Order: sequence, then C-alpha cells, then structure tokens
Amino acid sequence: MAAPRCQLLVQRIKAGLPGLIQVRWSRYDTHYLDPVAGKEKYSRPMEELSQEEKEEWDFKLVRPIKACPSALSSSVFTDPTVSKFTNLMMKGGDKILSRYIMNKTLEKIKRIQLEKYHKASPEERETIVCNPYVIFNEALEKCSPIIGLASILKSGKYYQVPVPLTEKKRQFLAMKWIITEGREKKARRTFMYDRLADILLEAFRGEGSIIKKKNDLHKMAESNRAFAHFRWW
Repeated sequence: MAAPRCQLLVQRIKAGLPGLIQVRWSRYDTHYLDPVAGKEKYSRPMEELSQEEKEEWDFKLVRPIKACPSALSSSVFTDPTVSKFTNLMMKGGDKILSRYIMNKTLEKIKRIQLEKYHKASPEERETIVCNPYVIFNEALEKCSPIIGLASILKSGKYYQVPVPLTEKKRQFLAMKWIITEGREKKARRTFMYDRLADILLEAFRGEGSIIKKKNDLHKMAESNRAFAHFRWW
C-alpha cells in the first residue's frame, strides 16, 4: 500500500505539482465570514461605526456566515463565569442537569435576597444586593486564594513552597471548593441548589467554610515563607 503512494508522490514532483495536498479540516469555505457574538457590537449605532466596520456589516448581508459556537452568545443573561462553573459542576456529561441546578441556585439567591429586601427598612434596602449574578461573582472573588503551595524537591526532600497563583488557577480553586462543599454538605431533604445558594450567600458575606479554607491556605503559605527562595533554586 505504501509503494503506490510513494510512486504517486514521485510522479507529482516530476510533473511540477506539489508533493503534498493540503486538506481543509473546516467545513466552511474561505468566503464564509466569522459570526459576531459580542453584545457591545450590536448596541453601537451605525453613525459611530468607521468605514471599515460599515463595509463589514454590508458584507454580512450578502455573504454566508459561519455557525456561532455553542460557548458564545449575544444574550444579556450570558455570563462566561457562570458557564464555566456549570461545566465544572457537570457529572457524566449531563449538562442539562447542571444548567438546571445552576438556574435554580440563582433563583434561590434571588428569592432570599428579595425576601430580605421587603422585610428591611427603607434605609437598609439601599445596601441589599438582589442581583444573583453580582452575588455569584463577588462570592467567587472572595473565595479565590492569592497564594498557594507547591511541592518542590530539594536535597531529596519535598518542601511546601508558597507560590503566587494565576487568575485562572485562583478561579478554578474557588469553584472547586464551592462545588465540593455543596456535594459534601448533605442534609436531609436538601437539594444541591439549596446548598449552593447557602454557600454562595455565606461567601458573599465573608463567612463560611470556604472563606476559612482560603484563610488557612494563606496562613500555611505565610508559615512556609522561609522556603520561598526554593522556587528559583
């Protein structure tokens, strides 16, 4: 099977043709345009657009456009952090269940905050946040550690060396701790979204086991700061 292929390659080279044939892995041709999923691009009036942007919009009227990926959306309710949390919470590929739990969690947070809002005095209502997306993002930020520990081998011994964490790693640890706490904190007649709502509200107030876990990690990194120079040795 390999011999005819080699002979065909030699014949193509002698004929002046390219030896390798380029294969397109995309199902779209070159004249297909990329989709526009940014919400800010749709909200801009045509008077504020430049000449190149106006020509780009005119091309989209006559030329075919690629299908938008499932991860992108122009909806005002789309939050990439919530989508990432939903994917991390998913088990067994059941994304429908994961989305249902996430939506019920945000709904439960909204109901709790609205009930608190209606019971509060007019002066206290100004300080109560009712937007569940704001609560979720602030709670995630408060749960994100700044410094972590890394095991580094030095002279045949492993040391727990404090290292700064990237933004992606900080967000991942906060999400992982919240999901793990929600799965382990099993109470009778309590659903997953009820537990997640309670954990997020506690973290939003700066309380709860997730905040304690973050503080313990910072204290351990502070106690091991004598080994910090092992990062470069």
